[in-house]
Amino acid sequence: MPKDQVLSDAQGHAEVRERILTTACALFYQRGVRAVGVDLVVEKAGVAKTSLYRHFATKDDLIAAFLEREDADFWQTWDCVAGQHPGDAAAELVAHLEWIGERVGRANYRGCPQINVAAEFPDIDHPARKVAATHKRRMRLQLKGIAERLGVARPDELAGQLSLLINGAFVSSQIFEPDEATPLLRHAAQALIDAGRT
Repeated sequence: MPKDQVLSDAQGHAEVRERILTTACALFYQRGVRAVGVDLVVEKAGVAKTSLYRHFATKDDLIAAFLEREDADFWQTWDCVAGQHPGDAAAELVAHLEWIGERVGRANYRGCPQINVAAEFPDIDHPARKVAATHKRRMRLQLKGIAERLGVARPDELAGQLSLLINGAFVSSQIFEPDEATPLLRHAAQALIDAGRT
């Protein structure tokens, strides 16, 4: 087979995989993972079911890929924001709370994908549940690093409190008034930091 034909086939496979995953991600986020079957993904993506299973052996694999994509998007934003505040932990934390507050305040926000999927799959060995748990552990570790740089007495405790605060915002978006999430996050975080320094 000519080299350019091999490249074209590989590109075609990658495009089909991307179409399937993009479609599944939108459906999973909008409707919930359990409510969306592979038949709906296949229909909306405009591909054959065999194509889906060529790229994702099971629906669980597709769910895990969805969460991995959401995870990568979250950490790309986190790292970009962190890079804007080198050496200033307080400013970094405020900036994180601002983009998280903006995210949870969106009209189409349907909660944290990791929390949503973890709630749908109680089995701790489920592939998607593992991706979600890893994501949450990483967030707490990142917050602990910020807490250590803030100079509080018990950085791990503050990291846990901030994790609780942020995850609480992720699941409370429907009760926020317009533009309320960010100031609530900032003021609550500052109270926790002040308490941690006394």
